[in-house]
Amino acid sequence: MVVMTAKVDFKKILLIIGIAALVLIVGIYLLGGSKQTIAPADQKVTDNDARVKFLQSFGWEVVSSPKESSQVLIPAESNQVFERYNALQKCQGYDLSKFAGKKVMRYVYEVKNYPGAQEPVLATVLIYKNRVIGGDVTNTAPGGKIQGFAMPKAQRTPSPAPTTEPTQTETTAPEATQ
Repeated sequence: MVVMTAKVDFKKILLIIGIAALVLIVGIYLLGGSKQTIAPADQKVTDNDARVKFLQSFGWEVVSSPKESSQVLIPAESNQVFERYNALQKCQGYDLSKFAGKKVMRYVYEVKNYPGAQEPVLATVLIYKNRVIGGDVTNTAPGGKIQGFAMPKAQRTPSPAPTTEPTQTETTAPEATQ
């Protein structure tokens, strides 16, 4: 019978474990962190000026007073329309399912600088306890689109003709988002 023994150097083992953990963290950051969050999930807004500045931070020029403000109920039970709308919110770094069954404030502003718009374009901001929890920008023209807060990349720089290709955060407007 042959018995072998080895001296274990705990400093080397801890160093190897530390390096492996660092490589794992960097890998998670690079792979999982590549999903771009457009809007900070805890954006605090305490008044109308803050809501307008929030929208301006995405490049939108809006009429300074809301066209509409109302309290809306986030559905307690999910349905297809809610899931589609919430998918748009998740692309922006929000998740309305966290607020299921809660009443939130909805502020709607008219957008003045949506490129090529013939009909009104509306920006909706959803607020819960002075924090932005979601929203969208909606082109009300027939066949118009609903999109996240980010101005489409093709529209950020002046171009001779606006493109009609949907951006990553655009979806067809649901019939009812409330």
